Amino acid sequence: MIIGTAKETYRADEALLTTTPQRVWMAALLAGLVALPFVFNAYWTYLACLVLINIIAATGLNVLTGYTGLVSLGHAAFMAVGAYTVAWAERNLGTPLILNLLGGGLLAAGVGVIVGLPSLRVKGLYLAIATIAASFILHFIFVEWHSVTGGSAGLTMQPARVFGFELVQYRHFYWLIMPICVLMVTAAANLFRNRIGRAFIAIRDRDISAQVLGIPILRYKLMSFGLASFYAGVAGGLWAYFFRVVTPESFPLITSIFLLAAVIVGGMGTILGGVIGALFMTLVPELLRFAVDFLGPVIPNAGLILSPVRTVVFGALIVGFLIFEPQGLSEIVQRIRRFFRLWPFRT
Repeated sequence: MIIGTAKETYRADEALLTTTPQRVWMAALLAGLVALPFVFNAYWTYLACLVLINIIAATGLNVLTGYTGLVSLGHAAFMAVGAYTVAWAERNLGTPLILNLLGGGLLAAGVGVIVGLPSLRVKGLYLAIATIAASFILHFIFVEWHSVTGGSAGLTMQPARVFGFELVQYRHFYWLIMPICVLMVTAAANLFRNRIGRAFIAIRDRDISAQVLGIPILRYKLMSFGLASFYAGVAGGLWAYFFRVVTPESFPLITSIFLLAAVIVGGMGTILGGVIGALFMTLVPELLRFAVDFLGPVIPNAGLILSPVRTVVFGALIVGFLIFEPQGLSEIVQRIRRFFRLWPFRT
């Protein structure tokens, strides 16, 4: 019998799902993901696709900020690099969709490594300012490099095709985005079970001690930037296929703030935190829309009054969770799990 966290075999120690309830819940989640486009209408399937794209991007940012301790406010710019790469390749090369997504992720990773170079000398707020500066530089490139990016007008794309099948409906895109999201989140979860992920955590907790122990800090910091940017590039490429147009204004600074808010609200340093944070933050505008519809007959000009609330809500959520639940929604989930694990023998 296994007691606590002790394992009797290496195979048990390496398993992601270690208990029967975890396996049951994971099976239920996968079944729900498969059934979603058959149960919900086109609008909610559209929202599900957006949530999945945001989960990929937030997971990448969580690797960088939550696990490695490197704050970035330029994540949206890396998404833009992936989106422009996919759009350009689709228009000029006609290469397969998967290759375009992979190319967008790799190019974004290369840009991320360059942006991460100052991380050896600066950290915290200074590094965040450096990533903002990099995003402004990339935005300037997107606007001025007309031959590649189309300038301010951007690039438009034809509907994506997979094995000759044209993806024009939201449920079609869902079957493209959902497997990629599941694969990338699973890969991120496995990352922190090997030496690379453990090196990221060591740098986050005490970078000087990690260097004393022989961990090459610069290499792993750049690796973290590259990996996070790869996730952002793939998310940006999926975004480009989903909306079929990419402009310099498609990925503003508020998108980076949105993703950072998702990581903080969900729980930094946990894979679950990135997932539920992106889910929560993406659905907040919908809750506000329902509130507007509900209050419309009661409050005059309710739509005009509540329209700027989205940004305010983002800031309020960050401050609120930092004060009342700094470990995020994932910690609330863990408390619920512990409650039922110990019930009815809890004190």
